[in-house]
Amino acid sequence: MKQNKYDEPGFFANYSRMSRSIGGLDAAGEWHAFRAMLPELRDKKVLDLGCGFGWHCRYAREREARSVVGTDLSENMLERARALTNDSEIEYRRCAIEDFDCSEGEFDVAISSLAFHYVESFADVCQNVYRALAAGGSFVFSVEHPIFTAKAEQDWHYGADGEKLHWPVDGYYKEGAREANFLDHTVVKYHRTVSSYVNTLLESGFRIMKLSEPQPTQEMLDQIPEMHDELRRPIFLMIAAVKN
Repeated sequence: MKQNKYDEPGFFANYSRMSRSIGGLDAAGEWHAFRAMLPELRDKKVLDLGCGFGWHCRYAREREARSVVGTDLSENMLERARALTNDSEIEYRRCAIEDFDCSEGEFDVAISSLAFHYVESFADVCQNVYRALAAGGSFVFSVEHPIFTAKAEQDWHYGADGEKLHWPVDGYYKEGAREANFLDHTVVKYHRTVSSYVNTLLESGFRIMKLSEPQPTQEMLDQIPEMHDELRRPIFLMIAAVKN
C-alpha cells in the first residue's frame, strides 16, 4: 500500500488548517511561479496527479480546458475536492500516482503540485506521464527542492538565542527515503538531486522547457515579514517539459 497520510484523521485535520488548504491557490506562495509555467489550457484535456482539494483542476476549467481528470490516493482529499467542485467536466479518481492508467496519448497537459517527493520512483512517473500525453503534450510539476529534502529534519540550524543561522545541507547525493516531520506527524519523503529530476525527464523522452526555483513575490515579502527567510534557500523546484 502506498503512503496515505491524508486519510489519517489527525494529519488531515492539521492539513485542513493550513492557509493553502483554506485560501486555495492564492494562498500558495509558489502559485505565481507555477501558473506562469503552465501552457495554454483552452480546449485541452488535463491530468492532475495528486490533485488534493482540486484547486488546479478547477483552475484549468476556469482557463477553458475541455476536461480534467484529477487523481489522489486519499479519499479525504477527493471528498473535499468533490464538495468544492460543481463541474461535470472534472472527474476525480482515487488511485496512487504510480498506479494511474489511461489510454495512450489521452491527455494534452499533465500537472502535479508538490506530490512527487512522496513517490519512490520518479522514473515510473515520467514513463507513465509520457505515455498518457499526446505528442507535444506539456508536463509541468513542482516538488520540494532537493536543498530542502536532503536532510530529514528540514529545519534551520539555530543559534544560542534561537536565531536562524543557516539552512544545513548534508547527504545531498544520497538519494532515497527520508522520515520527515510534517504537520506534527512522521512522513516519508523521497530525496532526489536536481540532476536526477532533469536527467530522468530527458531519458524518458521529454524536452525541458523551463526550470524554476521561485522566490517570494515582493507583495508577500511586504505582507509577511517572516517570508524574508525564504530568500535564503530554495524551497520549491518546478520544471516544465514537453513530450517530443
